[in-house]
Amino acid sequence: MKLKEKLRKNKLSIGSWLSLSHPSIAEILARSGFEWLTIDMEHSVISLKESQNLIGIIESSGIAPLVRVPENSHSFIKRVMDAGAHGIIVPMVNSKEEAIKVVKAVKYPPMGTRGVGLARAQGYGFNFENYSKRINKDSIVIVQIEHIDAINNLEEILNVQGVDASMLGPYDLSASLGYPGDFKRKEFKLAIKKYIQTCKKMGKVAGYHVVHPDPQLVRVKILEGFRFIAVGFDALYLGLIARNTLSEITKLKKD
Repeated sequence: MKLKEKLRKNKLSIGSWLSLSHPSIAEILARSGFEWLTIDMEHSVISLKESQNLIGIIESSGIAPLVRVPENSHSFIKRVMDAGAHGIIVPMVNSKEEAIKVVKAVKYPPMGTRGVGLARAQGYGFNFENYSKRINKDSIVIVQIEHIDAINNLEEILNVQGVDASMLGPYDLSASLGYPGDFKRKEFKLAIKKYIQTCKKMGKVAGYHVVHPDPQLVRVKILEGFRFIAVGFDALYLGLIARNTLSEITKLKKD
């Protein structure tokens, strides 16, 4: 089942995150069994040129390439889509108007205002007709809910036509409440509860990034109702296996 269809049917989908631009890393993760990979252009130094290369590698492995753009920018979003991304994740979408802006940047008229380019996504000009017919229907739009304003405006945001799913950003959400990283605060817990309940009530996909790749943490999020879940990211996978291996070797040396 394709990612778009899973989101439409609110089915569980597991992916991961790329913060490093080396093509081999993308290929290794893409062939590991994830259903999608997100190229993070908000909190990494991955360039647009590197992003296009990574998109091609991910796509050739048969899974969906997504890109988290740095900001809700029409010009940046259309360039990422022209590079061949199947969809985007947009940070700090706090209102209905901002969600509409995202959708318009991804979709061609009459649904959106995206300009026409002849880049990789359009087969460099040789596949534009086919691409233009399907992109408004097939493109994936995921908005990040990471501010208390977004929680308060959540129903309006999720009701925007073209928004396929949302993804919670707990650290920024806690910061917007005045308590960065404090997930035990009553205000934070109430905000999370409201997010999950609203998504369930509206039949919309709730998303979460389980940064530490622990299957038990993933299980908890699934039980809470999250269906679009990123697990770990490239640099953390690399660092964890190196540290865990060396830790075991150190124990052997002491025996």
